[in-house]
Amino acid sequence: MTDPARMVPPPLAVVAGAARALSGADAPAERLRALCQYLRAALPAAEVRFRAGARRSDRMAAGESPVPPPSSLSVDIPWRAGRSAVLEAVDSPRPPAELRPILETIAALLATVLPALESEEPDDAGVVSRLHRLTVDSLPVGLYVVDRAYRVVLWNRKRETGTQGLRRGDVIGKRIMEVLRRQPPEVLQAEFDRVFATGEVRVSEQDVHVGSDVRTYRTSRLPMRLDGTTVSHVITIGEDVTETRAIQRSMHQTEKLAAVGQLAAGVMHEINNPLATIGGCVAAIAARLGTGAEPVVREYLDIIESEVARCTNIIDGLLDFSRAGRAGGIFEPTDLNALLERTLYLLKHHQRFRRLKVTCDFADGMPPILGNGERLIQAAMAILLNAADATGGNGNVTVRTRVDGQTAVTEFEDDGPGIPPDALPRIFDPFFTTKGPARGTGLGLAICYGIIADHQGHLDVRSEPGSPTVFRMTLPLAAPEDA
Repeated sequence: MTDPARMVPPPLAVVAGAARALSGADAPAERLRALCQYLRAALPAAEVRFRAGARRSDRMAAGESPVPPPSSLSVDIPWRAGRSAVLEAVDSPRPPAELRPILETIAALLATVLPALESEEPDDAGVVSRLHRLTVDSLPVGLYVVDRAYRVVLWNRKRETGTQGLRRGDVIGKRIMEVLRRQPPEVLQAEFDRVFATGEVRVSEQDVHVGSDVRTYRTSRLPMRLDGTTVSHVITIGEDVTETRAIQRSMHQTEKLAAVGQLAAGVMHEINNPLATIGGCVAAIAARLGTGAEPVVREYLDIIESEVARCTNIIDGLLDFSRAGRAGGIFEPTDLNALLERTLYLLKHHQRFRRLKVTCDFADGMPPILGNGERLIQAAMAILLNAADATGGNGNVTVRTRVDGQTAVTEFEDDGPGIPPDALPRIFDPFFTTKGPARGTGLGLAICYGIIADHQGHLDVRSEPGSPTVFRMTLPLAAPEDA
């Protein structure tokens, strides 16, 4: 089935389409009406409104509510003294974090052209020129254009304020290989040559170190034909897709967990029955043979009994795993600090946890979260036992809590040897473990991930060999009406 979200035009296409709607040859009112009609289809939205008129205080005095409905998002349009303008979208499926930058960019376009649209004889050529210039500068992506001599002919505002911070006046007219130095000049030139030669769009991604952070950038190179036939220029668009890739990885992980959970729910009872039969038969044979059994027979029976017990433990883990992704149990306002203290108390005498040194750094006055206490204890316990295994049972573990916006953040830090880079992307995969077959089933962290996802939260990990490992658990705070 096609994902509906993939059918929605990207923000860049929406802004470009809005600029085309405003640069039409119709009367000003028709252009604004065309803009609203276009946005209704492109966002999409149940309604898109452009409101202009008296000052906000005058509208409030007339009884107009200043608060938009909960399903709408509006942005102000700078105009002139005594006049106000608002662009509003109602019932758009796009998340506010994506919708607001789109509306703000289009509002900036409107602020530029509204004076011209108001005049009795607007300068259509000037309006179109300003629209095109402002569209390029308002885009939330870095954009530049090079000609066949590799000279930069256009460099937008985002490129000036990006990580390299190169001003337009310093790069226009220069060869792109003299401007950008993250790649060898011959490699960069070869990328442009392929677009000039084939006329095909080229897309690539690369990780860039920005201070202590690593950001992922997607670069798209598009052919441009001024005469309609030969590729005369190449448009390059650079986008920061770090958050997008993180969301995609999270969604992919959730989908994997859901699939394995469904598989587990379907087979675990069928496997439990024959295991119980085998275990019963082993016990009956051992009782009948008594002490007179040959040593080798006794050894074989012990092996069978041990393996049956190991399979039973795996099935029990699958049972927990299948429940982890299901919204069961009572969700109620919960004191996160008290929950973590209870978890540490339960682990106090655990054999794997007994010799660890645990330090608590809990924020004071933490607001409650909405969750199921027992399942969250199970998740926290899985992370802490994993830390105990990582440190060999003799290390240091620090548990911290804090509030970050509308979420409660818990960090579990251990001073173990760190997670190898090749294992880090698979750390939450079901049945993946670095402990060996005799020490774990590889389900503990997968179950933990499912529990946190079921609470509308997120679990991630930061680690590298030789450095502390930090598991970060983020959970939404309880709403005031729940608390």
